[in-house]
Amino acid sequence: MFRSILLGLVIGFVLTQIANGATTIYLHRALAHRAITVRPGLALLFRVVIWFTTGIRPRQWAAVHRKHHAFTDTDDDPHSPLQLGWLRVQLTNVMLYRKVARDREQVVRYARDLPQTRLDRYLLDHALVGLGLMTLVLVLVLGPLAGGVAAISHVLLYLGLSGSVNAIAHTFGRRPFQNSATNLQWLAFLTAGEGLHNNHHAAPTSARFSLNPGEIDPAWLSIRVLRRLGWVRVRHDAPRFTVPRTTAQPT
Repeated sequence: MFRSILLGLVIGFVLTQIANGATTIYLHRALAHRAITVRPGLALLFRVVIWFTTGIRPRQWAAVHRKHHAFTDTDDDPHSPLQLGWLRVQLTNVMLYRKVARDREQVVRYARDLPQTRLDRYLLDHALVGLGLMTLVLVLVLGPLAGGVAAISHVLLYLGLSGSVNAIAHTFGRRPFQNSATNLQWLAFLTAGEGLHNNHHAAPTSARFSLNPGEIDPAWLSIRVLRRLGWVRVRHDAPRFTVPRTTAQPT
């Protein structure tokens, strides 16, 4: 039993890292900010992975995130810890996300360039089908106990880390640039780079989040490999900053 639980936890963690990688590379950097352009075949793979591991509808995710950037830490921010408190955002991030994601008018407004496709309509927009299929595969491959532990631990960890980016990475950590987000390298390791959130808000269209000495953006390493293979195109190599640094620091 112990081995099955341990196996389930390990597989759940691996699944979360795969989901985080697909989230930051495809949903965040490619769709929401157009920092990279992904070839159609790879884009389809990302969409399937996201559907299978998270059930997220890409245009909804992009709409919520774009609204967050448009109204960061104001009353209209979908998930501002400055307005709501970081603990509330951490614990209720899913509900805050769904409030905007379920508003068709806001999704159309902020994701007008991401129309629903036929594949979305008949398959990928059905979140429970994707998550149910993931759970079924895990149970069939690992057994009921390990598979169930893997599915549950993955969902909880993914939701917890997603909440942390919106809550903790807007409250605690370093602010090398003049915006309300923060940098936390430990969180960046767990979220494929998303923990370098102050950097991202300073240069939203940058495909690379590691902008200061000593920082590591795991997803950027993957993007570099994909670019070398010709599967992605980076919008611009030099970050285009929207705010200045808080102190004079070398890049």
